[in-house]
Amino acid sequence: MKLEASPDEVAAVLGAMKTVAAAGANGSPSDDDNAAIAAAGHFFFGLEKPLDVAGAVMPGELAGTVTGDDLRGRATGFLAVMAFVDGVVDEKKVALVEDYAAALGFDAPYLKEMKEAVLGHLRWAGMDMVRHNMLSITHKMWDESDVMPWLLPYQDANNDPVLAKRFHDLEHLPEGTLGHAFWDHYTRHKFAFPGEQNAMNAVFAVPHDTTHLLSDYNTTYAGEILVSTFTAGMHPDQPVAGHILPVLFSWHMGIELIEHAGAHKGALDPVHFWEAWARGQQLTTDVFAPDWDFWAHIDEPLDDLKAAFGVPAKEAQA
Repeated sequence: MKLEASPDEVAAVLGAMKTVAAAGANGSPSDDDNAAIAAAGHFFFGLEKPLDVAGAVMPGELAGTVTGDDLRGRATGFLAVMAFVDGVVDEKKVALVEDYAAALGFDAPYLKEMKEAVLGHLRWAGMDMVRHNMLSITHKMWDESDVMPWLLPYQDANNDPVLAKRFHDLEHLPEGTLGHAFWDHYTRHKFAFPGEQNAMNAVFAVPHDTTHLLSDYNTTYAGEILVSTFTAGMHPDQPVAGHILPVLFSWHMGIELIEHAGAHKGALDPVHFWEAWARGQQLTTDVFAPDWDFWAHIDEPLDDLKAAFGVPAKEAQA
């Protein structure tokens, strides 16, 4: 996915990313920071080799160079990610991202989430990420304090054996079809099918796990970051606040957003992350869209669906 940008705009955006990275305690970008900036330059701006940006690019300079609203919004999202590549909540980095956003005239929910995280209000920041994730999936703002009843709706008396059987019956479809691949994915990982005890809500689980199959990202911590980032590209509804920041906080920064949901540190791959974001943006079909019907495609070969949906092959080496 190549963004429309002039050479000066590319240099300004990448330079600002480097400036955010250098604002941390070490005073200079880490190896992961440099890898992330190079990957963003390659996958979003089509650069064949890393761009050597000398000196800092401060907010006023970035705003004076980048004039289009779309690129300004994307740049702000890129800078937000750069604040967390090293896996910590850094006050100076977050404050600098806020300055860039103000200079660019751009506002978004994730900026408030970052600010609240810096203030130590991690519970509020986490719940706001959950609210925006739910908004992206259900298309309405979540106003309940506990999301778990929605995420796990089939508990005890709410088991739905008819729905569960529909998923189990996917076993009988030919190998290589979307339906059989979905059944195999759940069986190999010993996931409960929607309708069964402890299963995730089908409204989330079906598009999420279909995205695993389309993107070829696994279910490790690193893979979950990549599939959510791929989703943010494919389904541009609350992409940073609802998809990217939640997985960075959960699986890279070790901050548990939902009680008992778990957390892990250090799972961000700075190269594959940017590739996943760019790959997702190239899709012609959004499987999280309200009108996308999983059951209408279960008989189709998965490889044919990848081609029809425009899923690009992976370029970065594992």
